[in-house]
Amino acid sequence: MSPTNSSLYQKRIAVAMSGGVDSSVTAALLLQAGAQVEGVFMRLAQPEVDQHQQRAEAVAAHLGIELTVLELGAAFREKVLQPFIRAYFAGLTPNPCVFCNRLIKFGLLLETMLERKADLLATGHYARLIPDGRGGLALRRGLDPRKDQSYFLCRLQAAKLSRMLFPLGEKRKSEVYELAASLGLSGRHGAESQDVCFLGQESVADFLAAQNPTGGGLTAVEGRIVTVDGRELGRHRGVHRYTVGQRRGLGIPDATPYYVVALDVLNNQVVVGKPEDLLQKTIRLADLNWLVTPPPLPGRFAVQLRHRHQPAPALVESAPDHTITLTFDQPQRAPAPGQYAALYLEDQLLAGGEIIAG
Repeated sequence: MSPTNSSLYQKRIAVAMSGGVDSSVTAALLLQAGAQVEGVFMRLAQPEVDQHQQRAEAVAAHLGIELTVLELGAAFREKVLQPFIRAYFAGLTPNPCVFCNRLIKFGLLLETMLERKADLLATGHYARLIPDGRGGLALRRGLDPRKDQSYFLCRLQAAKLSRMLFPLGEKRKSEVYELAASLGLSGRHGAESQDVCFLGQESVADFLAAQNPTGGGLTAVEGRIVTVDGRELGRHRGVHRYTVGQRRGLGIPDATPYYVVALDVLNNQVVVGKPEDLLQKTIRLADLNWLVTPPPLPGRFAVQLRHRHQPAPALVESAPDHTITLTFDQPQRAPAPGQYAALYLEDQLLAGGEIIAG
């Protein structure tokens, strides 16, 4: 845990508590370190939000800490849900957790708790903040490679890192469950949190089908499924129901499977191809967010395109139009506009930018 346990003594620390095992153990560990801990539960757009709140209240009562409940549903809808919906209907593949972390958890929530005189905001993320030797903090991968969540933090503001705390970054998930049992938390916390909290058991397609998107470029009507060379193979049920790299649900029989290669919203078409059509050696990024002092470019970094993507070496260069060009040593499968590419140097997260088309 960084800062050190001794430096946490008597610190006022707000812990974002969801009612799940990770945030529950986070609060307990900080209490053991001698911090003054206050839990905070965010009412966002979670299905069964009352049950989640009740679990967070039960954990807080067991630990003997105060729990503040914040009604952030309106802000969450404005800053996360609506951009997520608009992006999907525009043929993009957004990651709501990335911009929720920047705008809600380490945006609105952090600012609110600092105004209430908290010194730090702690969460159950599996990531590490380590002194960088120059008076700042380096954001590094969690030690459990199967649970590392640093990718989702690639849009955090570097200036706010000193106000954050990730006590689980040096632990493995199995240790967290063991700690929960030893601390008497088993049966009080809920199941592990889902990647996209507002979906519940609902699919992305079903969630989007229930929305009423407005604005230019949004389409939920049927259209053509075409190959990369323009041959029509079938009909789609709305571009928002498909993502780049998708194989299932296309309804196109062939000797080898087809995959979604691109989403052409302008012409209301789903473009499909074979596995080799998914490979790209060069992609572009917009609005690169650095968590460190930006190094001179061009430079070589490991680039992660999705949460479960194996980072791949790439040359990173500035383009004349102020975008960033990534050229991979080996072509990568299915990079999709709207996703985020995270840049790493060894296990340190350096930056993150949104993949753009073309």
